[in-house]
Amino acid sequence: MDRNIRTVEDVLNLLDDLFTPEADRWTSDGAAWWDAFYADRSKPVPFFVAKPDENLASYLDRRLIAPGRALDLGCGPGRNALHLDSLGFQVDAVDLSPAAVDWAEERAREAGAHIRFHRGNAFALVGKGLSGPYDLIYDSGCFHHLPPHRRISYLALRDQLLAPGGHFALTCFTDGEAGGSTLPDVAFYCDARLHGGLAYTPQSLRRIFADLTEVELRLMRDEPPESAYFGEPFLLAALFRRTTRPR
Repeated sequence: MDRNIRTVEDVLNLLDDLFTPEADRWTSDGAAWWDAFYADRSKPVPFFVAKPDENLASYLDRRLIAPGRALDLGCGPGRNALHLDSLGFQVDAVDLSPAAVDWAEERAREAGAHIRFHRGNAFALVGKGLSGPYDLIYDSGCFHHLPPHRRISYLALRDQLLAPGGHFALTCFTDGEAGGSTLPDVAFYCDARLHGGLAYTPQSLRRIFADLTEVELRLMRDEPPESAYFGEPFLLAALFRRTTRPR
């Protein structure tokens, strides 16, 4: 007889199990799935390019954010972490996939960058490698791969690590042909699938991050291949600022 539920984390882990094997994409056991994804670096995956997000570059160009300590969540091959480092940020970058981090470290060595890379689940690394406060937390494509219940863990991580007055920014799927799934939250539990990722609207992001002050929320600009920046119009780009102390 299984009667092991006694904490919120026990409930979250139980809900994770409903999505097996898709849970591998966000839990500590997920390195193998993402390692296979990153194994062929020649694949025509848009974000394999060595270019920073156009919205991140824009925030910096317009001085909406200033150099300080930065955390790149789900850093992949390190393109945004490298850009932040080049502009004077002290950067921690984390990814579940050792293959992605290996690639990012290669790029960092070639660029002469000084980035602290971390392999593993960001939720489990808080206080064990990831320690705030960070002046900027940047997430390019991690949030929309989480099931609805793991927003609780995500908000707790952000709450622990983001400095008062610091900025939180993310890009995530919106609806559309190339975007994420528009199913309601409960539907993902009915068929135990994430359908490639969750779509968000500006209104849903404002509701989820209602404790932060919105600085800018828009569609990412579509950048041509010759651009120095990465940009896809099926992504939302959001920038928020913390104006209160952590709870």
